[in-house]
Amino acid sequence: MTTELTAQVCVVGGGPAGLTLAVELAKRSVSVVVLEQSRHFDRSFRGESVSPDSVWLLDRLGLLERLDGEYQQMHHMEIEDAGSTVLRADFADFTYPHPYPVEMPQPALLSALAEAGGQHEEFTLLRRATAIGLVRDADGTVTGVEARTPDGVVTVNAALTVAADGRFSKVREMAGLACTKVPLERDVIWLKLPFPAEWDDRTYRIRIRGDQHALFLPTQPDSVRVGFNIPKGGLKELRSQGLTALYERLDLLAPELSEAVRQEVRSWSDTSMLDIFTTVVPKWSAPGLTLVGDAAHTLTPILGQGVNHAIIDAVALAPLVEEALAAGGGTDRLLRAGEQFQQLREASVAGSRGLQLRQERLFALHGPIGSLFRRTLYRLVGRSKALTQRVLAQAYFQLQEPGPHVARRQSGSQALPRQ
Repeated sequence: MTTELTAQVCVVGGGPAGLTLAVELAKRSVSVVVLEQSRHFDRSFRGESVSPDSVWLLDRLGLLERLDGEYQQMHHMEIEDAGSTVLRADFADFTYPHPYPVEMPQPALLSALAEAGGQHEEFTLLRRATAIGLVRDADGTVTGVEARTPDGVVTVNAALTVAADGRFSKVREMAGLACTKVPLERDVIWLKLPFPAEWDDRTYRIRIRGDQHALFLPTQPDSVRVGFNIPKGGLKELRSQGLTALYERLDLLAPELSEAVRQEVRSWSDTSMLDIFTTVVPKWSAPGLTLVGDAAHTLTPILGQGVNHAIIDAVALAPLVEEALAAGGGTDRLLRAGEQFQQLREASVAGSRGLQLRQERLFALHGPIGSLFRRTLYRLVGRSKALTQRVLAQAYFQLQEPGPHVARRQSGSQALPRQ
């Protein structure tokens, strides 16, 4: 049995990019159907770090109030190399309306977006709907999507289809849009542990020893997400050494977690592996189709840029689509909107990718000379507040304008004030 739906826009993927875009379109009275393959938003180890610019956008979109109590501000970033602190940044030093990144479980963010979308008649979210094919006209223009659901196949006819289906985008593949996948020299093992009592839960921590490093990210309400590097494709070898090898890795980088990791991680199923790569897509659009978020530009986990660029993408694309549809919504107008969207966003994404790749190269340095160079560079940056701010601003503050605002810390996780 096949069911047909018609909307002005069909969004494939109910992640941060797809849902933010759908909400923004629905608010503009654009009819939109979102196809999401999962039945819920429980996505462990994914997209919990939200950059200050995205916090600012979420506030402007009226979503922080919905998320009251679901997130926690981060006040500091600390890099420790060979047992010594080589760089420490205080986000209160930044004079922006929202200077703090936050840690926000992705299920809370996606649920808030879905709830906001549900208040508009133009918004439809179909769960357990997996895109299995693109609908095309005689000229090859994409005119919708076929999706498999528990109730049969659904065909969504739409003037514009948006691929927001992530780093392994099937829609991008089905559309034949070329991409270059650039694998990096490492993968990341993620796990979650109880937060150690001796740590400040408002600080991002990066620990480095030689060519080994790990990220330690406070997670609501009382956990820490740990991500440590392994050589590219090295999971099989690590697992062959048993869990003792994992324990010893954390013993080296964070002895404060030695007891907790042995109590909490009893099998490899208590961990998750993330394949680290970046993807460059030359063309983000084709007739009837536009890519957003990771489908258009996969980034690495460094500095939490994936969710940041996904949300910015959505906010940038929505008014362009609205304008094109208001002008008649023909294929050419929508294609120009997609091309304009890429022109607006490409330089910012490339800047973040470049910053991430520079950090990746620093993390990979080892041996006496390489490690000394890295420590010296971080100390040089850390000694200058202006230089520290300049480096971090490249990642965190691409939208907000600095001003006389004085950063305000919250004692809890209340919604930040509107500016």
